[in-house]
Amino acid sequence: MLKVYTDAATNGQKEKSGGGILIVSDTGQQQLSVPLKETDNHTAELSIILYALHYLIENQLTEQSIFLYSDSKTAIKILDQGKTKNNSFQPYLSQFNELATKFDLLILQWIPESQNKGADHLAKQGLQKSLKL
Repeated sequence: MLKVYTDAATNGQKEKSGGGILIVSDTGQQQLSVPLKETDNHTAELSIILYALHYLIENQLTEQSIFLYSDSKTAIKILDQGKTKNNSFQPYLSQFNELATKFDLLILQWIPESQNKGADHLAKQGLQKSLKL
């Protein structure tokens, strides 16, 4: 079983974003902080979730239970319900639906910000990387 925590941080004035991923397993944890091209918070949150799924697939971590946590109610709702009225979110939803089929078990869950501090810290590091580009 893996617990995957994701978060995004956005600087609206500079139109920059970063994402953080904290992967926790029985053997330890992995931390990723990445600059993102998205400039608003909702698309950045969706993007970092997709980045996490790509990372898990590339590292052959799809044959176990994955619990993916985010403090973005909007992102979790869109991906969990499989629909959105916002056309700008549709490409993220389509990509998620394609990636999700590669996992034996993938469970999405919203968590409060207070339970997502590790990913939040990594997202802020990702934003700093983005600001330097």
